[in-house]
Amino acid sequence: MWRALRHRNYRLFFSGQTVSLVGTWLTRVATGWLVYRLTGDPNLLGLAGFAGQIPTFVLAPVAGVLIERWNRHRVLVWTQVFSALQSALLAYFALRGTITVTHVILLNIMQGLINAFDTPARQAFVVEMIEDRADLSNAIALNSSMVNVARLAGPTIAGLLIAGVGEGWCFAIDALSYVAVIASLLAMRVPSRARVTTGRRIAEDLAEGARYVANHAAIRSVLLLLALMSLMGLPYIVLMPIVATDVLGGGAHLNGYLMSASGVGALAGAIYLARRKNVIGLGRVIAIAAFGFGAGLVAFSQSTNVYLSMPLLVVVGFTMILQMAASNTVIQTLVDEDKRGRVMSFYTMAFFGTAPFGSLIAGALAKSLGAPDTLLVGGIACILGSAAFARVLPELRRDPRVIARVAAD
Repeated sequence: MWRALRHRNYRLFFSGQTVSLVGTWLTRVATGWLVYRLTGDPNLLGLAGFAGQIPTFVLAPVAGVLIERWNRHRVLVWTQVFSALQSALLAYFALRGTITVTHVILLNIMQGLINAFDTPARQAFVVEMIEDRADLSNAIALNSSMVNVARLAGPTIAGLLIAGVGEGWCFAIDALSYVAVIASLLAMRVPSRARVTTGRRIAEDLAEGARYVANHAAIRSVLLLLALMSLMGLPYIVLMPIVATDVLGGGAHLNGYLMSASGVGALAGAIYLARRKNVIGLGRVIAIAAFGFGAGLVAFSQSTNVYLSMPLLVVVGFTMILQMAASNTVIQTLVDEDKRGRVMSFYTMAFFGTAPFGSLIAGALAKSLGAPDTLLVGGIACILGSAAFARVLPELRRDPRVIARVAAD
């Protein structure tokens, strides 16, 4: 299960990033709670989420082209430095008591700009940290484990901090947590990588990457399902403060516990994937997990009992991470090396880039239909998407490129 940790650079990255991600979840939970506390408006809650993610949707494809040309290690160092600055600014305004929704939205836009470069660089850099390709799928699964350990701890800590000392300290701790990942990146021994010069314009490289994705049926299908899940399913995270307060009658503590319940399930899903020895059968896992995620959301949307909602969120978290991490693994396995940066930028668009539109849709629907019915609609959409993917799966398995890569694994 831990075989990717044999690689020194990945071991450093894993340890530093685990600390930093706890801080990231502190900020994520505190931001949503702060906006809803200041306004009580689901539309503004959705708008804040939109502001933090729309730059990723717009810039990720261009970032993918540039990341293939730049030093990915150096890009990651700078994105972490700027992310620390963004959290420090949130902390400054919140601790002074002068923070407004405008501050939050503007600083969310700043983080979205950073993530547009950070996420595809991070995904592509995994290959450089792992010398043995056979350990790549395990490294991706461990990345998911790392994210979800943080997701388990972060919301619980955030709930306690928000209730005890306010949102500002969540932002301050997050800013400090970036020191760990910056130190781990600087401690790595990364071989010098020749700067890639294709002689082509960015638009030409971008068009080539888009054609590659469009013509690769397996990668295209996985990305489309991932985009649907992110658009219609992931906004349940944005709506959690509404569910915690208006549906379940709780407060900041309950909001943190609900997020942590989802994190428990997600961690279990990541551990399951880490224990797998290869990528064979992951297409079926993606289809089943997408169905389970949608069904879990449908059931959660109808719950008005905390003790039922918590285990349902465990199911939602488990199936969500199975689908998303398995999609990452399949894409990383199938993609040609000279297209990796661009394809992972499309992965970033599908996973993170569609989420802002989902946040806006969820905020608007929650205003008119209420949060439960909004979650119901999202769950049904995910179930329909899983059925469509399952229908084309047999055809994808017959693709010679899929057969060759899976057999090599």
